Amino acid sequence: MIIRKRLAAGVCGLLATLAVGLLPASAVADEPDAKPSPKVELVLDVSGSMRARDIDGQSRMSAAKQAFNEVLDAVPHEVQLGIRTLGANYPGDDRKLGCKDTKQLYPVGPLDRTEAKTAVATLAPTGWTPIGPALLGAADDLKGGDSTRRIVLITDGEDTCAPLDPCVVARDIASRGIHLTVDTLGLLPDAKTRDQLSCIAEATGGTYTSVRHTGELRKRVHQLVDRAARPVVTPVATKGADQCDGAPKLTPGLYSDREKFAEHRWYRVDVRPGQELRASVSVGADRAVNNDYGVLLRASTVHGREIVRGSEAGSGRTDVISSGLRYPKPSDDAAEEDGKPAAETVCLQVSNSFSAPASVKTAPGLPVELTVDLVDAPDDAADTASFGLGRGWWLLGALVLTGLVAGLVWGWISRWRISVWRTN
Repeated sequence: MIIRKRLAAGVCGLLATLAVGLLPASAVADEPDAKPSPKVELVLDVSGSMRARDIDGQSRMSAAKQAFNEVLDAVPHEVQLGIRTLGANYPGDDRKLGCKDTKQLYPVGPLDRTEAKTAVATLAPTGWTPIGPALLGAADDLKGGDSTRRIVLITDGEDTCAPLDPCVVARDIASRGIHLTVDTLGLLPDAKTRDQLSCIAEATGGTYTSVRHTGELRKRVHQLVDRAARPVVTPVATKGADQCDGAPKLTPGLYSDREKFAEHRWYRVDVRPGQELRASVSVGADRAVNNDYGVLLRASTVHGREIVRGSEAGSGRTDVISSGLRYPKPSDDAAEEDGKPAAETVCLQVSNSFSAPASVKTAPGLPVELTVDLVDAPDDAADTASFGLGRGWWLLGALVLTGLVAGLVWGWISRWRISVWRTN
């Protein structure tokens, strides 16, 4: 029995080897290319305030070093990681020099854990807190390529190098369309630091975390680095037009743009008979805005006739407002018999009603994310046009009819009871 099993296994192995050898070379060449390695740069505050001994009985600098060592041991092999410092070299009082004190400690690339740990071990709390210049430097460190890019900023205080506002710097980075995310971590932050770091994160689609213990710092940095190794779909940067004529033509996918306060942007999508256009838009408030605002997504023909629209209003409870629409185009049997049916160009208009106090800068515009998809249309195109209810329209009609009949019956019974009561 054992000899038979071994013989069968040997025959299977021989057949598999022959099959691989007979495959054409193009079958191997057609394999998808490897995805570009994600890039992450850790930006660490090494200013004088990091000497404070208030994190688990040790200094903030010691807590950061300990967390870094543990994170470096766990960095996924596919991640290219770099380290940049701010306030690590100039100990003097010259503001101009102190605000230039940012340097790349370890270059972005394949990680040598021993070398990176040795570089971190040499750091000592020294100078100023030039967060804005450090973000600009980190963006340059990560430029190039199509991979996921992430900056993780760890600091214990707000920027000390105004008027270069780090929140404005973050918006400028986001407006470049390079899809660079900045996550911020505040070590025992006060209210001003918390507001500034939250603004930086919101401007780039990142996250803000308040940290009070070494374990929290290590865990959060590790999560962010690990998140870069599992990237999500990256939006394609586009620029809408002032009118439908000349607007960019979009295919199914995810797109990003920037829109000024109360601006209208136009895009075009070709929809063939038998297809359904599904589109949605999200506009983010990456700065202080007035509480009442709204977003409109409108589909129209090239001649300006409105097809369908979706809108949503907000009152300041969330930082993102979204809306969507669906447009099914019925099949054209006659056109299909003659050949490939002609597509209809649908104009998509994205508008917003955001406003802001006079002190808030309007440039760059608000971040916009637009999703476009084309799927097979339902058999009955009017099915999805019934006030957006689809087949739920019949259920709603049945419920209304049932409620009407029940009300009439209850009213008749009530009148009958009252008449009997009066008679008796």
